[in-house]
Amino acid sequence: MTVATPSTAQASTLDPKVFGRVAVLFGGKSAEREVSLKSGAAVLEALLAGGVDAFGIDVGADFLQRLVSEKIDRAFIVLHGRGGEDGSMQGLLECLEIPYTGSGVLASALAMDKLRTKQVWQSLGLSTPLHATLNSTGDCESAAAELGFPLIVKPAHEGSSIGMAKVSNLAELIAAWRDASQYDSQVLVEQWISGPEFTIAMLRGQVLPPIALGTSHSFYDYDAKYLANDTQYRVPCGLAADKEAELKTLTAQACEAVGTQGWARADVMQDASGKFWLLEVNTVPGMTDHSLVPMAARAAGLDFQQLVLAILADSLERRG
Repeated sequence: MTVATPSTAQASTLDPKVFGRVAVLFGGKSAEREVSLKSGAAVLEALLAGGVDAFGIDVGADFLQRLVSEKIDRAFIVLHGRGGEDGSMQGLLECLEIPYTGSGVLASALAMDKLRTKQVWQSLGLSTPLHATLNSTGDCESAAAELGFPLIVKPAHEGSSIGMAKVSNLAELIAAWRDASQYDSQVLVEQWISGPEFTIAMLRGQVLPPIALGTSHSFYDYDAKYLANDTQYRVPCGLAADKEAELKTLTAQACEAVGTQGWARADVMQDASGKFWLLEVNTVPGMTDHSLVPMAARAAGLDFQQLVLAILADSLERRG
C-alpha cells in the first residue's frame, strides 16, 4: 500500500471493449438490499455511459441459472452486506472463473467480521477501541463493568450502521444487545470514542483524501448516511498536514492487514488527545448519491464514471 497523493492518473485509459460483457451484481437478500439497489443502478449507468457492454443482475433465486446461461466476462460486485461482501460471492465467481472487482475471498470474509478484523489489528499493534462480545445479560453486565459507559453496540456482520446503538447504562445495553441479536448471532460492544469521525477510501492501492463527518445524530447512523440532509462532509478534512498523513498511513496499514484489493473504505475516530482509532473496513462501499467513496474520488480529481472504470480496470490487473 502507498499513501502517495492520488490523481486522475488512476483513471482507466483502457478501451471499454477490453472488459468484455460485464455483469453488475446488486440487490441481493441482505439487510442492505435497498442501498445496494441504488449503488448498482448508479454503477450500471456509469459503465454504460463509459461505453462498457454492461448489464445488471439483481441477485435472487435465479442467480445461479443466470450465471451459467448469460455470457459474463467479468463481474462488478455492488452487493453490500452478507451474500456479496462476505466472501461467498467472491468464492462462487472464482469457482466459475469469472473475474470480479474488489477484494478476494479472505479479505472480504475478514472485513465483514468486525470482531476478527479488530483481533487482526490488535495483533499488529494498530489502535482499535476495546471491546467485548455479547451472548447473554451476564455478558452485558461484564462488559459494562470492564469497559464503562458510554458504549456502542454493533451486529458483528452487518454494515450501513444497521442494528447499531449508543448506550449509556446497563438497561440500554441489554436492550441494544437484544435488538442487535435480531440481525446477527454475534454482537459486539465497543468503548465509545468521543471526537471527530473520518472515513478514508482506498483506490487501487492509494489513499484518497480523508473526509471528516459531522452529524446531529448521536453517531453516523443509517439515517445520517442515507436519508438526512444535514449531515456534514468536509474535504479537506481539516486536520493538520502531519495528522492527515498519520491518518492516511494508519488506513493503508489497516487495509493491508485485512488484505483488501481494488477499493475499500475505512472508518476512523479521533479522541480528545488526537489519537486515531480504527473502527472497521468496508470492501464494497456504497455508491449512492450520499456515498463517501465517490465524494473522496471527486476530491482526488476523479468523477463518478472515472471511479467506476478505475475499479473495473483493477479487475484486469490482478486476482489471487
